[in-house]
Amino acid sequence: MKTKLSTQADFDSMAATFKGLSDPSRLRLLAILFDGETNVNDLAEQCGLSPSATSHQLRVLRNLRFVSARRDGQQVNYRISDEHIPILMEQAYEHSLHLDA
Repeated sequence: MKTKLSTQADFDSMAATFKGLSDPSRLRLLAILFDGETNVNDLAEQCGLSPSATSHQLRVLRNLRFVSARRDGQQVNYRISDEHIPILMEQAYEHSLHLDA
């Protein structure tokens, strides 16, 4: 397979993407957000994390531009903002099944 990757910046950017997807809590948050926009408290409850830990993980995802935030009064709602994320996660899942075989 030929690749267009050629610069250190390309490799750094790709590594940051993999690093963002390397935490099970972040993967769980993203999977929940595939169903639509959700607020921090609901995400925390569904993931079994504290709101503080959830906010920390969401900050990482937001910094990578995987998700975006929208304030609604005192609530902050998050949604997937990169259409590549579901594809990457599906590929990673399929790969993990291949490894388990």
